[in-house]
Amino acid sequence: MTSTKSPESAHPLEQVLFEVKRTIVGQDVLLERMAVALIADGHLLVEGVPGLAKTLAVRSLAAAIAGSFQRVQFTPDLVPADLVGTRVYHQHSGEFRTELGPVFANLLLADEINRAPAKVQSALLEVMQEHQVTIGRETFKVPEPFLVMATENPIESEGTYPLPEAQVDRFMMKVVVDYPTQAEEQAIVNRALRPPEPPQPMVTAEDLIAMRARAQQVYVDPAIVDYAVRLVSVTRSPATAGLGELERYVTYGASPRASIALVTGARALAFLRGRDYVLPHDLAELALDVLRHRLVLSYEALADDVDADTIITRVLGAVRAPDVVLQNR
Repeated sequence: MTSTKSPESAHPLEQVLFEVKRTIVGQDVLLERMAVALIADGHLLVEGVPGLAKTLAVRSLAAAIAGSFQRVQFTPDLVPADLVGTRVYHQHSGEFRTELGPVFANLLLADEINRAPAKVQSALLEVMQEHQVTIGRETFKVPEPFLVMATENPIESEGTYPLPEAQVDRFMMKVVVDYPTQAEEQAIVNRALRPPEPPQPMVTAEDLIAMRARAQQVYVDPAIVDYAVRLVSVTRSPATAGLGELERYVTYGASPRASIALVTGARALAFLRGRDYVLPHDLAELALDVLRHRLVLSYEALADDVDADTIITRVLGAVRAPDVVLQNR
């Protein structure tokens, strides 16, 4: 399969997103964040009620990049072997053979991830971080590019297992998907009345790997790195930015992984928009998605109806963005 748009072009994923939009109505932020995660080699945690096309978005993106797609419905009786694979004894040959699980795909949808027990969570943790799976004494690499998109249902909490903080921190971003507008919902219904056209492959996995290499050449000014570190630091100690009234709401702030995710995500976003340099606006635009799941709030925040987005918005307003001088750019 040859790419219809060279990765050397100014907007390498423009046609991919356009092709996905032929199937998906709205959800612009989700689709853009999925593209950012692919370029930045990250993973997505998505929160939204059922019926908002989360599964269709991942499936369509996989088709548009000529990649493989797998969906796993997480349930309380799921075991790690159902996810990563196991060794199976074949009686006719008298030997064990390794059967690989559904994680061996370019895009993996972990549906309602918080319904699986701790053993399954730890199995997914290895493949998210190391891009490999250990079965018995053998280690198997997952295909590249590799993206895990996990969903959470905010409505039902009965029978769920809270995600360990170590695993939540592995997700580059958490995107909150809202209901479509009335006009978008009318378009959704109209499209449902006729047979859907399957998305056509626009790029290949090799093209995406080449794009990742190009995205790593996007210039990141030292002031941008300092801005990211200052933002994350204030989530741990709001009083340092004159937000002392928020101290009682934050038990633990974001980890250094948040600083890394902010900078690498902003670099991928700049590349996606055809720039070879990062602006402070790129960091500010991704701040909510990168930080909201990394803050551990106190019981006082719950009692006062203060959520992570409110705190992060206050932090963005209190931390001054740098005046970046981009010489020769």
